[in-house]
Formats: sequence, structure tokens, C-alpha cells
Amino acid sequence: MDPASLIEEMEALVRRGIVLDGNLYISRNAHLIMPYHRALDLASEAKLGDRRIGTTGKGVGPAYVDKAARMGIRMGDLLDEPVFREKLAANLRQKNRLLSEIYDAQTFTVEEILGPYLRYAGWLAPYITDTELLLNRWIVAGRSVLFEGAQGTMLDIDHGTYPFITSSSTTAGGAATGTGVPPTKIHGVLGVSKAYATRVGGGPFPTELHGKMAELLRARGNEYGATTGRPRRCGWFDAVVDRYAVRVNGLATIALTKLDVLDKCETVKIGVGYRYRGELLTELPHEERVWNEAEAVYEEMSGWQASTAGLRDYAELPTKARQYLDRLAELVGVEFCLVSTGAVRDDTILLDDSPLVRWFPSLRGSIPPSP
Repeated sequence: MDPASLIEEMEALVRRGIVLDGNLYISRNAHLIMPYHRALDLASEAKLGDRRIGTTGKGVGPAYVDKAARMGIRMGDLLDEPVFREKLAANLRQKNRLLSEIYDAQTFTVEEILGPYLRYAGWLAPYITDTELLLNRWIVAGRSVLFEGAQGTMLDIDHGTYPFITSSSTTAGGAATGTGVPPTKIHGVLGVSKAYATRVGGGPFPTELHGKMAELLRARGNEYGATTGRPRRCGWFDAVVDRYAVRVNGLATIALTKLDVLDKCETVKIGVGYRYRGELLTELPHEERVWNEAEAVYEEMSGWQASTAGLRDYAELPTKARQYLDRLAELVGVEFCLVSTGAVRDDTILLDDSPLVRWFPSLRGSIPPSP
């Protein structure tokens, strides 16, 4: 966690009238992103050249390196100035050598980091707590708890397209390891997928599009990185990837977003396999060499070429759009619980016989009839 960025977000929420007290809790065990992490992130990416991962440059990866090396600084340390100073000094002795001798980059002093971070501690101290205990108490008391993961399955540190991945467990199992809530307390897993595929940064993308079609999807879907603003790479829906995501996450259902982005397509394609040196692969490969050479194998369907934007009833979708959704569900192996048809929150079709409604029965009354 970058405390400076967090405080900026907190201030923005307060300006909008949102009350933080009693609504925001920060884990004592959350690791801090430090200025030297950002410097190392940028320097190492620059040195990789054509092999660069395409990180955000925010220092996340180097912070995870310190976590695994048992030299990370955590939120709880921020509240104990002597401990914080001692750990910071020890880390800087190593980080400054890396920055100066390996990367020829800026180095840091203890004092220039200590001052700002102690001020951050003053801001954040009221919110730092034992979130593992808090969450488990809520669950025992019968409260509903919803975990939301960031990034996608293929960026998972263990199960993604290594090394073009992030530094954390982005699959559903990360909800247990990251929070201290045991997996036996988690009653269901919902996946989120676009009606087409996107990726930011480097790495394999067999169904990637180029030219006019890629630009159409990018423009209609506003496909630019939320953190960096970089244009996302766009491509056709990859059923092999989504079927893999269903398996490793244990998905019970999927929320499909941005169906309306495909409204103008004369035809839509679905990646159903990969061709590698004459062999048809229908399950996800894990070898980097195979990813680099594999070509997508497609099924092609007629586009609906009619607006789905803002529709909130499944029955109002064009027939060919429903056929597309049916085929996607068949290929990935689970049904959809939700279909998004626009950027407005209410531009959503909810299906009343889905696992989502079983988990949250209060939704049932507001859901249009499903087919």
C-alpha cells in the first residue's frame, strides 16, 4: 500500500461527503510501498528493454520482493517510530547500493523518507487495525462480507502467464491468504469477464486484434489503463482462458461486461483453441515458448448490429446477441448471472435464477424476468 496515494483517495472521498470513520479499516499487516520501491520498479523495467513486463511503475513488484525476503515494512511498523527508523535504515543500505551500482539511479537518505512517512502515520493511525479479527467477528455475527480482487487470473503470480504477471495472488484463493478469513467461510466465487478480451503491458495474447477492429473496441470500450492511462491491447473473447479461470478460481457464475461494445461488429469471433506447430490445443499451455508461437483458432458468429446499450431485460437483447452469450456460456462451462450493457451502473441485466441471487436474496425483487 502506498500511503501517499491512499491519503489522496481518502481526501477525495471526504470532499464528496463520504464518511470514512467506521467505513475504512487498514490491515496492520499491509506492506508499505516506499520511494525506493518506485525507483527500483522504473529502473529495472528500463533495463529489461524488449523483455520489460509493462508494470505500472508504482513500486508494487519491488515491495513484494521485500515481503518475500522478510525485509518488508508494514503498516504496524509505521506506528512505532524507532522500529520504523531501524528497518528503513537497514533497507536503505541495500537499496541504495542496488540503485547506484546496478541501475545508476537516484539514492535516498533515511531522513528524507522518515519525515513524510511519519506524517502519513498521523493521518492513517485511526484506521489501522487487526482486520483479520474484525472480518472473522463480522462473519461469526452473520454479516455479509464481499471480497473484491484486483486484476485478472492470467496476471496471478502462480497461475498466470509467467513472467508477464503481477506480484500477487489475483485468483480467488488470494481472498483467504490476503485477509485471514479461512476458505471454508467463503460460500461462492463470482468471476468478471468482458465480452471481448483486453490486456495492458507485455505478455502473450493469442486473440489480440490490430488495426481498425482493435481501435473500434478500444474507442467504444474506453480501453485505457486505470492507473497508467496506457491504451489496452484488445482482442476477441478467449474461451480457453476463461474456461481455465473458471477451473482455478472455482467460479460458480460470471458477470459479463461491455456487451454493447460489440454492437457494431458485422461478425464476432470466439477463440476456442490454439494451433501450435500443427497441433490443436484446447487447454491452456504454460510454456512461454508455446505462448509465443501459438495462433488462435476461432469460431465465427454473425454480429447483431443493433444497439444493446442501456438494455436491462434479457428478453430485449437481439437474438444474435443472445446466441453469442449462450455460446460463450457453453464454452466456459458456467452461466452468466449478469450482463452489462453500458457504463451506467443500472445498465445491467440481472438473471434471477443465478447464484448471485442465492448469495444476495435481496436482489430478487429488482431483477427483470429472465428467459
